[in-house]
Amino acid sequence: MTFDHQLSIIFVSMKYLFSALFLSCALVCFAQTAIIKQDQQISQMVEEVSEKNIEANIRKLVTFQTRHSLSDTTSASTGIGAARNWIKAEMERYSRESGGRLKVEFDVFTQPADGRRITTPAVMKNVLGILPGTDALDDRVFIVSGHYDSRATDVNDFKIVAPGANDDASGTSAVMELARVMSKHKFNCTIIFVAMVAEEQGLYGAVNLAKRAKEAKWNVAGMITNDIIGNSFGVETGVKDNRSVRIFSEGVSVVETPAEAAVRTSTGSENDGRARQFARYIKEVGERYVDQLDVKLIYRRDRYLRGGDHTPFSQAGFPGIRVTEMNENFDRQHQTVRKENGVDYGDLPDFVDYGYTQKVARMNIASLANLALSPREPENVGVVTNQLTNKTVLKWEKPKGEAPAGYYVVMRETSSPIWEKKFFVIGTTAALNYSKDNYYFGVQSVDAEGHESLVVIPKAVR
Repeated sequence: MTFDHQLSIIFVSMKYLFSALFLSCALVCFAQTAIIKQDQQISQMVEEVSEKNIEANIRKLVTFQTRHSLSDTTSASTGIGAARNWIKAEMERYSRESGGRLKVEFDVFTQPADGRRITTPAVMKNVLGILPGTDALDDRVFIVSGHYDSRATDVNDFKIVAPGANDDASGTSAVMELARVMSKHKFNCTIIFVAMVAEEQGLYGAVNLAKRAKEAKWNVAGMITNDIIGNSFGVETGVKDNRSVRIFSEGVSVVETPAEAAVRTSTGSENDGRARQFARYIKEVGERYVDQLDVKLIYRRDRYLRGGDHTPFSQAGFPGIRVTEMNENFDRQHQTVRKENGVDYGDLPDFVDYGYTQKVARMNIASLANLALSPREPENVGVVTNQLTNKTVLKWEKPKGEAPAGYYVVMRETSSPIWEKKFFVIGTTAALNYSKDNYYFGVQSVDAEGHESLVVIPKAVR
């Protein structure tokens, strides 16, 4: 089903005016996977994400034998140093192909010994590809990462072979492919593609970058870590599933203030934190552009006994989420390569499902492109609560930067994990024949091409 089968948009000027035909549709209700509007530019980017390139990148990363964060930094062919130099060189090639728009750099820091997994102080390097936005008034920053370090069974053995094909060359390769494709295009806001170091030693690369973002006052509107996105077969369950992917997101921010907690308690909005909105957005837009994809929203920050590079960003107050395969194979994660009792162990490239990894990467690129092409979120969004009524009145202010063509007021049952209805509005107020007591509401900006911002949850106003 295409958008043209649902309703038509007619442009009456070059300044983002919608036709009377569109405006006559006061209420537009879509299923979660319904297409509101597909942008041809985004569809092209999605198609350009190459399974062949993803596989080639993963297999190349495996050739460094180990990418343990404390492994060799001087060899040209083995160890963490050779791996990060190769990733940086590839990013620089993408930059040249994009006319120099992608700014590539090492994010360098010295990690002190921690008495646990870092035995001596070590100089470490994240690899960053920064794609600056074109709208000077749009200060949003979106970060997408995978971690390029690897490990074997003994996390402190930095000499043993540790191929790390799925954990996490898969995520790193996907992010590299995103950088290659997206750097050829222009977006309103900044996107940073990151190959993160020292995830296996304690999320240290992410800790350093989150600290840098905080100190530099980056407006990180969303952070995605792609960690273990290449396996589609569950050995324990016997389930083969190459269409489902999980997104983990926290509901309540650890930096929530007492005043914010009081509002959350009174409104029951524990499922409407910024990370949850980010996850919902990726589900909606990812399924809009990628066929045979089911995005599963997992209402946890991460899995039991595990952690990921989104966590330091969450702890810094940024909306961070984790993208992970549906079925994990624990015979391959963090395992020394060996055969034992007839069972193969070790994270080898022949066991990665490259078509599935491509699909997850395409979900990433569709969501990030749609967000980065959208206007900023509406400001000062409020729901009017000065009288008892079975109706709902919302009001807001237009954002800085690109002026939206309009807004969507989104609505869902209080028990629903996803937005269920969308009302298109031209102005900055909306009066709905639905009770604010019975539903959750939100507002997002939208441009004439159908690119929606993240949803903003209203605060009670008089």
